[in-house]
Amino acid sequence: MYHTTGLTRDRVEELCALIREASEGSIRRWPPVLGLYRSVVVTLAYLRRNRVQAELAEAFEVSRSTISRAIAVVTPLLAGVLEECVPAADDLDDRNSHIVDGTLLPCWSWASRPELFSGKHRTTGFTVQVVCTPDGRLRWVSDPMPGSRNDIVGLKASHVLDGRDPGTWLGDKGYIGSGILTPIRKPRNREQPDWEKVFNRHHNSIRVVVERAIAQLKTWRVLHTDYRRPINTFADTISAVIGLYFYAAE
Repeated sequence: MYHTTGLTRDRVEELCALIREASEGSIRRWPPVLGLYRSVVVTLAYLRRNRVQAELAEAFEVSRSTISRAIAVVTPLLAGVLEECVPAADDLDDRNSHIVDGTLLPCWSWASRPELFSGKHRTTGFTVQVVCTPDGRLRWVSDPMPGSRNDIVGLKASHVLDGRDPGTWLGDKGYIGSGILTPIRKPRNREQPDWEKVFNRHHNSIRVVVERAIAQLKTWRVLHTDYRRPINTFADTISAVIGLYFYAAE
């Protein structure tokens, strides 16, 4: 169960109870042939492994349309019931330093959504800003933005630094000009002195933990490989996975 869904059976059953409570009094739209529990398992397996729906249909001995309907119904329900598990920007402890980085959550290329193309990554998707502590604990993830937006634009749009001292934060060169402590950029007209190189190496050795935190978030493979479902469902999927990440860490 854990290797398929990322959660133990007890946590899956707890999720089902939360969804059932939240859905009380409303029409229960998950496929009757699967029921709530198996619909949740199907959705978790899809989010955890980004398995194709035809494969899930074969494994659960139902039609592909049933799998599609289960994922479409359960994903926003997961995002809703797990919203309280997700830390907000206001929850960041200003007594500690934080490390920030942006990452692309890839999706198929949609001709109608050219703003999703990231020149940096040479592919399409949404970007999020990720904040962790110096020991690598993930503390906050921003709302997604189109992939064409660079890191400093995404950070400013998130307002996470509003009222905070950016000098206590670390980031890569994408945040130069934001007040965050970044590596020293090499000028075009001279070589970097040794002390700048030493500073940059030390800075990068500290900052690398945020890349590991991002890698942990992307063990939910639907955020790591191309998103295949309709693009208007991606925001709910991102919210559900972030909620599941923090829920599993409790």
